Amino acid sequence: MTVAGVAAIGERLRVLGLTTAGVLVLPAEDPDAVRAAWRGLPGDTGLVLLTPAAADALGPELVDAGPVLTAVMPS
Repeated sequence: MTVAGVAAIGERLRVLGLTTAGVLVLPAEDPDAVRAAWRGLPGDTGLVLLTPAAADALGPELVDAGPVLTAVMPS
């Protein structure tokens, strides 16, 4: 059985604590950094947690059409 990885993209203060749960944290403070983190996701990523700002930076066309499951954190 293969276990998919979990990653989080967004503002450092919003995502940093997720490292304690084994989540790959990719801090991104601006839209360009968010898009770079998205493009650099490891191939075994199955779930990406996004801050609201990160989800806005990616836009629904990337979030909804991506090969991974996404979830946007509450504001």
